[in-house]
Amino acid sequence: MAGVVEFTVVTATDQPTEEWTGLSRTAEGEAVPLAAERGRGFFAGLRPSDKAVGWLAPISVTLVAFALRLYHLGTPARFAFDETYYAKDAWSVLHNGYAQTYLTDVDGNTANKIDADILEGHVNNVWTGDPSMAVHPEVGKWLIALGEHTFGMDPFGWRIASAVVGALMVLVMCRLLRRMTGSTLLGCIGGMLLMFDGLHFVLSRLALLDIFLAFFLLCGIHCIVADRDWYRRRMARLVDGVSTSSTTEPGWGPVRALLFRPWLLAGGISFGLAIGTKWVALYPLGAFGLMVWFWSAGARRSHGVRWSVVKSAVSDGIPAFVHLVVVAVLVYIATWTGWLIHASAYEDHLSSTQYRQYTGQGHCAANDDSYVATDLDHSKRWPTATEKDASGLGEVWQSLRSLWYYHQDVYTFHTHFLNCSEHTYASKPSSWLLINRPVGVAVTNDIQPEDRPLTGENQGLPRDKDCDAAANEDCIRQVLLIGTPMIWWGGCIALLFSVVMWIGQRDWRYGVAVVGTLSTWLPWLQYDDRPIFIFYAIAILPFVVMALTLSIGTLIGPSRLPSTRRTVGVVVSGAFLVLVLVNFAWFWPIWTNGLLTSSEWLDRIWFQRWV
Repeated sequence: MAGVVEFTVVTATDQPTEEWTGLSRTAEGEAVPLAAERGRGFFAGLRPSDKAVGWLAPISVTLVAFALRLYHLGTPARFAFDETYYAKDAWSVLHNGYAQTYLTDVDGNTANKIDADILEGHVNNVWTGDPSMAVHPEVGKWLIALGEHTFGMDPFGWRIASAVVGALMVLVMCRLLRRMTGSTLLGCIGGMLLMFDGLHFVLSRLALLDIFLAFFLLCGIHCIVADRDWYRRRMARLVDGVSTSSTTEPGWGPVRALLFRPWLLAGGISFGLAIGTKWVALYPLGAFGLMVWFWSAGARRSHGVRWSVVKSAVSDGIPAFVHLVVVAVLVYIATWTGWLIHASAYEDHLSSTQYRQYTGQGHCAANDDSYVATDLDHSKRWPTATEKDASGLGEVWQSLRSLWYYHQDVYTFHTHFLNCSEHTYASKPSSWLLINRPVGVAVTNDIQPEDRPLTGENQGLPRDKDCDAAANEDCIRQVLLIGTPMIWWGGCIALLFSVVMWIGQRDWRYGVAVVGTLSTWLPWLQYDDRPIFIFYAIAILPFVVMALTLSIGTLIGPSRLPSTRRTVGVVVSGAFLVLVLVNFAWFWPIWTNGLLTSSEWLDRIWFQRWV
């Protein structure tokens, strides 16, 4: 159990004996007992003061994170990047129950498009009444809608939900790492690393879906890790609470299944909400579902169960599948309630799209970057579109079938119709961990000083009183979606170290970081022939932070006694954290739409591909 164990241990058993060897030690230098003994409660609890600090410290970090994200949250005062889709879809689901398409003009001035009309306050009666072919599920849009309902249909209103969820994600990270390391300090370090990452910071200030995906995904991982602890404690109590002769056979150990696992149930709900935000959460659900099985088998093996992996597949695998997968599916379907209620509108207007008619033949258009489907089968419609409307349970089943056909069309869109597209800020997922290509979500170029004379060359350009005319150069405002380089580049080293610790030292905690990274990163490699963006890597970030924090804990070591190792570890770790903070402060202007001269802006654009 490498890392800093910061809390005071309250033992429920006698001091560990000499036979507990070969394991690490606590901060007090005591040997850590075997897994079976730990499950029985060797670390039976924390003193009230330790529990209080374990909450107060993470909450304090969370409040700082929230305050940073509230800074000028309403700027830039326009739709930034894909906010034009999600903020408007959210406004529609709030008022109509489902996403409708928008009118092109509502103020009578056709020179202004709908986005400008909405920003000017024309937010009512802006829909056509026809359903929109939304290609992502509804959960994130409903959360954005909650902010719009509370604060209005304006930039602050559609971004506040992201700020709240981004801050809460810091709290979950603090508590998760505290659970994994036993150290409130390390938990808060992990929370601060997440708080000071630029990718997380900017996504917490935009009405995009990815911050919600990352939050629910992290909640699901926290629940699964908590279930690991709960399961081991529960298994130990079952062994201690019943006579050996009635529960075990010699050399085989307990095989009784634990049919109800509350933390896994919470995990299934969290993963259902994550998938209900973006489908990519399916991959970590599958990966960590297998982890639950292997962890359960390991717990049984610690109590003497032979062939524990095979036995656990039945006694633990089936209940875990119900708690995680079945519950996640039910929650996911429930998130489409608004769609299901209005299924008839989708059957009427979207049952015969080109995605439904697509037969697998197509090519890239000659004059633009669109995909042209050829040999369309115009007879193909959703079967439910031509069926007589059912009633009662039959209507529910008919709507669910329509939803399934809609999913097929959306999947066709994602896997075929974007392959010919190009985008200035598209990046290959293989380069995400190195921050090869950030995304410019908003920019105002060529800002002139207010006191510069109006001439033909600067007539009509934006002006700003804070732009320094003495610098004799234009100014720029930008919001750039880019991670904090120290975190991501240092995280690459930490992830390699995590592989070594997981395989070499069999430290399960590093396995969480490795499996989480691989399950949220590698699936994107199969889609690298279509435009995808670095901010999708926000789902990878929690595991990068986890690897960094666990590595810092190992670097410092478990003992609090003065030593060369501890001194070096504290100095190196402290220097890294200072560099992260300096990095964050340096990039602050290009994360918050700050005003910079052109030369100041270039000082922050370290590579040509960052432009």
